Amino acid sequence: MIKKILAGAAAALVMTTSFAADITGAGATFPYPIYAKWAESYKAATGTGLNYQSVGSGAGIKQIKAKTVDFGASDMPLKPEDLNSDGLMQFPAIMGGVVTVVNVEGVAPGQLKLTGPVIADIYLGKIAKWNAAEIAALNPGVKLPDADITVVHRADSSGTSFLFTDYLSKVSPDWKSKVGAGTAVKWAVGVGGKGNEGVAANVQRIKGAIGYVEWAYAKKNKLSHTQMKNKDGQFLQPDDEHFKAAAANAEWTKAPGFGVVLTDQAGKQSWPITGVSYILMHKSQANAAKGAEVVKFFDWAFKNGAPAAAELDYVPLPASVVKQVQASWKSGLKDGSGKAIY
Repeated sequence: MIKKILAGAAAALVMTTSFAADITGAGATFPYPIYAKWAESYKAATGTGLNYQSVGSGAGIKQIKAKTVDFGASDMPLKPEDLNSDGLMQFPAIMGGVVTVVNVEGVAPGQLKLTGPVIADIYLGKIAKWNAAEIAALNPGVKLPDADITVVHRADSSGTSFLFTDYLSKVSPDWKSKVGAGTAVKWAVGVGGKGNEGVAANVQRIKGAIGYVEWAYAKKNKLSHTQMKNKDGQFLQPDDEHFKAAAANAEWTKAPGFGVVLTDQAGKQSWPITGVSYILMHKSQANAAKGAEVVKFFDWAFKNGAPAAAELDYVPLPASVVKQVQASWKSGLKDGSGKAIY
């Protein structure tokens, strides 16, 4: 049975069972909805439970380094030198999109158009009213209120923030020089929310708010998303086809540790803030049985989880990448005696 526990703004997925093989994970809130779906189906199919704490990428990285969970999850790929120094390996699990969401009176979901530079200026505090000339110019015919903009951002160390700020750094020189990209940055203005859940809740609560969340959270919470202009100058609505388009040209084989970043990808159909969520595991598994169970879970998800992913507008990994991931398990994950666990 799945129980969703909300502690502050952080959510945890708990599946209880008497089996000793239950696995634990912690980290990114970006993939939480799909991990919850997969876990429910996997429990029914195998009897093995998953306890996944949706606490943010930064916390997940800390927990896997401390070996308090069987796997960590991050939407920012770790650099090879960081992986090596901590004895970790990483692999991609799922892809999806980050969207901007707003609470603007009189504006329908998907009606408002925004560009990366305009979003950057809003988050820098340079654009402070919804009827500002820069927003009005993108939205002729849309009645924009003379209302203050309240910026909502993540309060925790977040892979979603990394994707958002990495994108803004690519499209706004001002953003790149003043704030930059990272899982935790010094925000110029705004209020914080913990997790995608906390940002979604604040946007719902605050009139005039703008925030950024993973697309599944926007849909689930019926938040009013915006269109975004991509690198090729096309205004798009978020959906899995546009996330797939952004991922189509990813050069997995050239990226150490599968560390691709899919923001601001070229292509008329490419969603501008698309991201990959990664799993982190120790190369040497102190508990080989637990490590093997983690691999079995994601192997099952790769083979059986695509329909659930599509339902939530996530993008499953291409078959060719799944084969590369499986090969990385065989070569990279060992028990205490050096024997492969997969």
